[in-house]
Amino acid sequence: MSKFDLLDDLVEAGNGYLCTAQVLESGVSKPTLAEYVRTRNLQRVAQGLYLSKNAWPDNLYLLCLSNGRIIFSHETALFLHGLMEREPKSISVTVKAGYNATHLRKKGVRVYQVKPDAAELGAIEIETSFGNAVRAYDMERTICDIIRYKDSMDVQVFQYAMKEYMSSSLKNINHLMDYARRFQMESAVRTYTEIML
Repeated sequence: MSKFDLLDDLVEAGNGYLCTAQVLESGVSKPTLAEYVRTRNLQRVAQGLYLSKNAWPDNLYLLCLSNGRIIFSHETALFLHGLMEREPKSISVTVKAGYNATHLRKKGVRVYQVKPDAAELGAIEIETSFGNAVRAYDMERTICDIIRYKDSMDVQVFQYAMKEYMSSSLKNINHLMDYARRFQMESAVRTYTEIML
């Protein structure tokens, strides 16, 4: 197998994306990568990240690849779980407190910071609408987050998300209440779930 064949396989496996780190791990040199990018007409979409001309750009996946420590949350997580009618106006992510997120804010990303011990709680892998795996909070953690920040949310988005969650066959109220206890917001979560039941 030629090095270009190997890189073709990496592009296919990455749904049209190619990471420099992957290329180097597979034993292909940077000069060969540069030649491949030029020959195959790949577009550089971020530092160390290329996109095939035949692939659909996936902003969430691109952001995730460029920022390995982010977890999609709030409205973006609602969208990924199908708990929102339309794509959110801006992307929302959560990071550990202390993470320098200036570069994300400059791109218009809404950044929430949480204590390090709470950052990974409820983090799962989920597919974007383009079939790429990204990290986001599960439905129950997301519901807790939107209840906590409901005053800064569009009322219709909040109500739709709660209605959809409560009618979902995938909901797990015990899991939701476990998160509510951990975040010390049991009464608020109970109030909203009782209204919706």
